[in-house]
Amino acid sequence: DIVITHNVADFHDTHVAVALRVVAALRNVSGSFRPQKLYGMEVWRSLDWCGDRILFDTSAHPNLAAAVLGVYDSQIIGGKRYDLAALGRRMANATFYESHGVDEVESGSFGIDMTGLIGGMSVREFIGSKIDAFKSRVEEKISRFGGSL
Repeated sequence: DIVITHNVADFHDTHVAVALRVVAALRNVSGSFRPQKLYGMEVWRSLDWCGDRILFDTSAHPNLAAAVLGVYDSQIIGGKRYDLAALGRRMANATFYESHGVDEVESGSFGIDMTGLIGGMSVREFIGSKIDAFKSRVEEKISRFGGSL
């Protein structure tokens, strides 16, 4: 019923390629076999900029999360601690998700609802609308606080 993959705005080329292939494959699934939801998760690039992002609670099993992130030695040897960075981002997401409220979760990953892409919505239009909305929010805030500088 639910497919989770990379998001189409990820920084990493391979992640974007995977997301696009998942969308293409799901467009070929018909009827009751088509998933009800498609979520694109942050991996290399954070989705903190996206106004309608969804925070997925990843708090439940911190030991399992650390073990899974550490499975592939090639990802963490040689000075790149992706495992620690991913866990750190999840904790930061939980804290920075709501600026004026108490944290609801201890750890979270952001995702975006990409379900519309399964039905044929253009990927460029989909992500372009999210980028345009971000731009508008930033411009509005600058204007509100003296943007004529």
